[in-house]
Amino acid sequence: MATEPISDLSPELLIGLLAEPDRLATFAAMVLGAGDPAEVAERTGLPARTVVAALRRLETGGLVETVDGRTVALVGAFKEAVRAHPPAAAEPDVELDPDRATATVLRAFVRDGRISQMPAAQGKRRLLLEHVVTTFEPGVRYSEREVNALLRAWYDDYAALRRYLVDEVLLTRRDGVYWRSGGPVDLDPGPAATDPDGIDR
Repeated sequence: MATEPISDLSPELLIGLLAEPDRLATFAAMVLGAGDPAEVAERTGLPARTVVAALRRLETGGLVETVDGRTVALVGAFKEAVRAHPPAAAEPDVELDPDRATATVLRAFVRDGRISQMPAAQGKRRLLLEHVVTTFEPGVRYSEREVNALLRAWYDDYAALRRYLVDEVLLTRRDGVYWRSGGPVDLDPGPAATDPDGIDR
């Protein structure tokens, strides 16, 4: 019976071979020492006919072979598959283009305007926090109750989100009062710019 060379097996093919519960149970029994269909059937409780069919498919796929009259599991196939088909290089934590990076992070971690999960990677978390902090107007002072109310709309654990923002110096706290101290700022004042003294330019 022709079998696939171990070097040609990819992790995806191995997963496919073991995706069927009968084949998975059969292979597990062999790993634990069963050496023929009768022993596999006894350990798994599967009908002999089912075991024979599973063994035939596993042998064709290159996960088992017959050695000295006993069928053995080729457990080394998994390591060989990973060596022959290494995973693709991971994407960088933050893309070079800040706008694209932020859009990617928001698609991954924001659902319906709320944070679905806080990124574990510091770079991605920073981009998300910079987006969240735009909720706060520069120059405006907020009480802790107001900060909590605004952050609760973003994330259930608003206290943790508040700590992240303070730790990243995006919000500053003093005497129970918070204000925005970082994050992106819209530098386009629009058609009618007004100086802080209230005089139109």
